[in-house]
Amino acid sequence: MQILDGKETARQIRQELEAETAALKAQGVEPALTVILVGDDPASQIYVRNKERGCRQVGIKSNTIRLPKETTEAELLGLIERLNNDPLVHGILVQLPLPGGIAQQKVIDAISPAKDVDGFHPISLGRLLIGQDGFRSCTPYGIMELLHRYGIPISGREAVVVGRSNNVGKPMAALLLAENATVTVCHSQTRELAEVTRRADILVVAVGKAKLVTRQMVKPGAVVIDVGMNRTESGLSGDVDFAEVKEVAAAITPVPGGVGPMTVTMLLANTVRAAGRAHCG
Repeated sequence: MQILDGKETARQIRQELEAETAALKAQGVEPALTVILVGDDPASQIYVRNKERGCRQVGIKSNTIRLPKETTEAELLGLIERLNNDPLVHGILVQLPLPGGIAQQKVIDAISPAKDVDGFHPISLGRLLIGQDGFRSCTPYGIMELLHRYGIPISGREAVVVGRSNNVGKPMAALLLAENATVTVCHSQTRELAEVTRRADILVVAVGKAKLVTRQMVKPGAVVIDVGMNRTESGLSGDVDFAEVKEVAAAITPVPGGVGPMTVTMLLANTVRAAGRAHCG
């Protein structure tokens, strides 16, 4: 059984991004990411600090705009418009969730697709679905990098994605399909979930329910990717029962230290890519 170490893989990618950033700076381009944080949600504060630290590591200019929770939707949309028009800003990220009274999708739609480094804009998702070049959602993008760098074959294999969210499940399925996997997407209405997951050569679980997937639900020799990050009385837990499933899986991501570090790292990769695109016109 192989542990898919997201922390070490992310470190390697960040070294590569540091070199790419230095090359852009030599051409007079400083990749820059602006993060907007509305309110004082504790988890969001942690996520933003991780992004700031990642930017420093690879040489990206990081600017965090912290707004009070009383900020109106119109004020937030006005700020996004100004950032869209600022040529020195290459990536814009609005930290989710947003306080009540602000329409999340309206905010996502307002970000220029050219600066959508989270990969959440409908145009980004649409381009992904039809195989056009565009920004990929960071978590699925990170999972694909993890599979590639560990030499895990995808083409011709059966993949099952548990979860159908717009930021993980759906783009994950599209990326696997683009590499010729046969893909099944499961969700809360799927009948006999265990029967479906046991077919998977590659199983990706992203539902936010601690230890949902047990040993009996996994085909021996499968590659298991756990996207979950659940806070329980005994600490952090993924959506997969790691202790059980590692006994039958050929490879598995741990929680923490698996998918999480890859997500932030691919945000940095998208930002560097956005800066390069802006420079080349």
